[in-house]
Amino acid sequence: MRQRPALAGVRVRPAPAGTTAVSSLVAGIDEAGRGPLAGPVVVAAVVFDPARQRINGLDDSKALKSARRDELYERIIDRALAWHVVAIGVEDIDRINIYHATMLGMRLAMEAVAHVAGMARIDGNAIPPGLPCAAEAWVGGDARDRSIMAASILAKVTRDRAMNELHGRYPAYGFHEHKGYGTPAHLTALRTHGPCPQHRRSFAPVHAACAPDLFGAC
Repeated sequence: MRQRPALAGVRVRPAPAGTTAVSSLVAGIDEAGRGPLAGPVVVAAVVFDPARQRINGLDDSKALKSARRDELYERIIDRALAWHVVAIGVEDIDRINIYHATMLGMRLAMEAVAHVAGMARIDGNAIPPGLPCAAEAWVGGDARDRSIMAASILAKVTRDRAMNELHGRYPAYGFHEHKGYGTPAHLTALRTHGPCPQHRRSFAPVHAACAPDLFGAC
């Protein structure tokens, strides 16, 4: 029998030995917030029921306007068979680094929906260790797979809301505008005020700004 050719840009890892897939359903997994200098990295997993009506308008969250993401967020959590969002905070990011923090979030998100999904489909080229099921990593998956698109929207909306809340606590940095990314305005605020407790000290621009500041020494 001829084997089906592998999809371009897809890595595959089989299920752990001795495990049996609970179903043929797929959990799409994506993150938001790996690159910013402050705030959590957020990971979401979404499982759709193929028998239910599709949600129109899904796309990579970065390609959607904020209002459209908010609208789709509500439709996703209403129609998904299962979904889960995990936020990995600054303390863990600085302790284990952003890559491992993201992998941790992906594993935790998948574990929360593993009772209905037998496969994890992850945006990117890395598969987290310790997943309870088979997994695929899709390069550009947030533009190729609907469950990953949905996960990207849940992660992005959740993180943006968290950064808006952080702006209320630390208004000097403008988190509501740049969401923690290293914009010129954010870097200027870092140099002026030093880091706040929600800045990632393991990131070079934050470390460079570390000095006694509004919130004490770094």
